[in-house]
Amino acid sequence: MKSRRRFLATGLATGVLALHRTAFAHGGAERAPEPASDTAREQQDWGIAGEEKAVSRTIPIVMTDDMRFVPDRIAVRLGETVRFTHRNRGAVMHEMVLGTPRTLAEHAALMQRFPEMEHDEPWMAHVAPGGRGAMVWEFNRAGEFQFACLIPGHFQAGMVGTIEIVG
Repeated sequence: MKSRRRFLATGLATGVLALHRTAFAHGGAERAPEPASDTAREQQDWGIAGEEKAVSRTIPIVMTDDMRFVPDRIAVRLGETVRFTHRNRGAVMHEMVLGTPRTLAEHAALMQRFPEMEHDEPWMAHVAPGGRGAMVWEFNRAGEFQFACLIPGHFQAGMVGTIEIVG
């Protein structure tokens, strides 16, 4: 089944308007992911979508209904491509979204205002209750970044982790 796509304006809090492709994914998280789109390799401040053949390490991430990630602090080498595997041990939907503290906070605020907003980008993984997911990401930018669950209320409850890029 092909997903419906829509475009969403983000960055409203900073006055910068950016269009992001979104998909209706939360409700159908059990379906197989679609192939990457032409924009899948778009450079972000926190890196770029990785290629499977370049994966050097797999990092398992557990999501819980205590609104926590395990682990919640990760060190990655600059230039490293990582496969994150996700396991949702909870009874509610969770997601892992990579970003900067600012972009995650802005997106979380939008999710609070528009709780039905759903998205599908290479830096996001939605995992149904009891389900599993995966994401491949290349960390080609130095710095400290975050990952968070932006389901309304989860970010606000502290479902946030840190990724430190080390040289």
